Amino acid sequence: MHALLDTLATAVMPSDAQRLFHGRGGLFPGHEAWALDAYPPVWLVTKFGLASPEERAQLTEALRVRQAQLAPDQPLNAVLQTRHEGRSETTVLAGSVPEPHVVREDGAQYRVHLLRGQNHGLFLDMAEGRRWVRAHANGAKVLNLFAYTCAFSVAALQGGAKEVVNLDMAQGALTTGQQNHQLNGLSGGARFLAHDLFSSWGKVTRMGPYDLVIADPPSYQKGSFVATKDWPRLLRRLPDLLKPGGRALLCLNAPEIPEQYLREQLAAEAPELVVEQRLPNPAAFADLSSDRALKVLVARLPTLA
Repeated sequence: MHALLDTLATAVMPSDAQRLFHGRGGLFPGHEAWALDAYPPVWLVTKFGLASPEERAQLTEALRVRQAQLAPDQPLNAVLQTRHEGRSETTVLAGSVPEPHVVREDGAQYRVHLLRGQNHGLFLDMAEGRRWVRAHANGAKVLNLFAYTCAFSVAALQGGAKEVVNLDMAQGALTTGQQNHQLNGLSGGARFLAHDLFSSWGKVTRMGPYDLVIADPPSYQKGSFVATKDWPRLLRRLPDLLKPGGRALLCLNAPEIPEQYLREQLAAEAPELVVEQRLPNPAAFADLSSDRALKVLVARLPTLA
């Protein structure tokens, strides 16, 4: 883990939440299991596998040394999460985690929770997607599918969206999403629907059509979405949801499924849509394989002739 320790030796706690070391991208051979994120004021180290007592001790010492160099008068706050055989274990290595824990990104604020589960409330690899939405949402009616904690909705409203419909099966996630809107002074313009998309097409369609549809589903979550089974079901409905000239932001986060799969399903199920671009991922998430990395496509429904 020398490359991770080298990163820690020069790391600076940023003002915005972001990834600092991305071993899973394959650019640091032998470090594929490691990631380092900053959720100010907390350092989060993730090990995809078990961490030995020696590794934990090395990490803690490296973090203590760096904290003493950066801010000796401030406490070190550090968390280690290990993920093994579908289970995760989260340990506070030093200090504490604020409650509530609010982080920033591009001037927006979001609540996060590092000590509960594997999803922390804000997916850092989707930062460019949120920037794109903020830049393209002015005056738009937006449908935010699989909304989770509604970060896309915050970005859309900050970009001037006139209305955002957030839909997610998990009421708890939507409650956090409502808190995120309150944190950012967004008192109106958003709706929060705790529905299963695949049993709510009628309602979702009647509330449209939309200028922008965002689909960022889990890649494999029983009872919610399984990529290889459910992407075709979702894509064939897209043309009916979009206004002519409307766009869809389609996010595929399964490393085992290539970009071409999503393009082929679009061509088969929604041939009216034209793929305009694939968004770049944040530089910190650089990957040897573009197919293993997060894939975010922008597709447009052409205007009527």
